[in-house]
Amino acid sequence: MNSQSRPKVLMALYQLGERVNPYIARLEREGFEVVRNLVGRCLTEDELVGILPGVFATVAGIEPYTERVFQAGRELRIVARYGVGYDKVDVAAATRHGVAVAMAFGTNHEAVADSTLTLMAAVVGNVVRHHLLVSRGGWGMDLRPGLWRATVGIVGLGRIGKAVARRCRGFEMRILAYDVVPDVAFAQENGIHLVPLDALLREADIVTLHAPHTPETENLINRDRLALMKPGAYLVNTARGGLVDEGALYEALASGRLAGAGLDVFKSEPPAGSPLLGLDNVVLSPHCAGSNKTSEAAVVNRCIDSIVERARGVGPGPEYLLNPEVFRSERGGVPPSKV
Repeated sequence: MNSQSRPKVLMALYQLGERVNPYIARLEREGFEVVRNLVGRCLTEDELVGILPGVFATVAGIEPYTERVFQAGRELRIVARYGVGYDKVDVAAATRHGVAVAMAFGTNHEAVADSTLTLMAAVVGNVVRHHLLVSRGGWGMDLRPGLWRATVGIVGLGRIGKAVARRCRGFEMRILAYDVVPDVAFAQENGIHLVPLDALLREADIVTLHAPHTPETENLINRDRLALMKPGAYLVNTARGGLVDEGALYEALASGRLAGAGLDVFKSEPPAGSPLLGLDNVVLSPHCAGSNKTSEAAVVNRCIDSIVERARGVGPGPEYLLNPEVFRSERGGVPPSKV
């Protein structure tokens, strides 16, 4: 097979560094030619438009997949998203252009749950403040709330929310949860109290967000809802920055009404210039909650599996697809002999 006959895959991920090499090697073994993201950051819409002609598939990060992008990528047949969020993908436009959108569901939820509990413990336990105190030659102690038997409110009881709930049980927490389509059986089995969102905010010592970012959930946690939270409560967000009105959150934290926040995600990433960066009651991380050695391998290989299955015309299965209807009006693919 010569290089001209191999379908192209854009490896849009830039943050993996040299760790991407084994995945590129796997794609090449599967019969693809790999086009790399060489700009060292997330690709812009214009850059995608320029690079996508002739590309069959992408291992996608958080670059924007818009109507204009799909118009430019006429040979594109699948966007295999690294992770489980898809707010940067216009799924309706993808469907109109016959492009499958595949997610890596079930691969990184345990990693996100680990990070959620890490942020929760760090902000509630004043870990960063204490570290800075000692490292600067200080000493002392303060009385702070604990995690044991605290009331936690989980907003979004999907895979990640459920994994967080399982961990919270180990701290004997009282667990409240809100979900638009709750898993009642799971809640009953795990002693979770399903409540309306406003009730959750009023009662929880710690609120942790695990809902998708959609037009309906934009600024879900706004000024009015922050005002419902208990004085001295904490907010943790490892979902999407768009769920939170950051200006209102800053006011609640700066005034001391909320005791603290643990944030892995932001409206704009990186959050250069955000007033949240100057607060000492906030623990920040760089949108890395879903990434550890185990989850990274599982996520990227799931993306590659989806691309291979798409090229062979057999999938991926509906459990990974946002738009399985693409296969009911198939406009073409890569013959198995090409892969």
